[in-house]
Amino acid sequence: MKTWIILLLFPIYLNAQNYKSDISVVQFSAPFTKDSEISLKPFKDYNTYTFCITEKPKFFEKEKILFLPTVILFYNNKEVIRFESDISLKLPEDTEKVLTNHIDKIIESKF
Repeated sequence: MKTWIILLLFPIYLNAQNYKSDISVVQFSAPFTKDSEISLKPFKDYNTYTFCITEKPKFFEKEKILFLPTVILFYNNKEVIRFESDISLKLPEDTEKVLTNHIDKIIESKF
């Protein structure tokens, strides 16, 4: 019986950990903030995820998401930088540029 429970929960554990592996750009959002999300297409060479609060509420709690949308850059399961929306539900205008700069620094540090 215990083996079955572990086997059933294992994919959930893997999914929960994968979104923070290597270089990952993760966007936390909600249906009412879709217009305020940034495009993750410029980061397609890395792990990119968008989580909706109505579908993955436990991720929001685990990551202590207080504002929507929020974008977090992770590197090897550690948070590098977080961008949170303001009262207007908008992310900072330079979010994409600052993300790119941080990713460039991570890549440079690998050499």
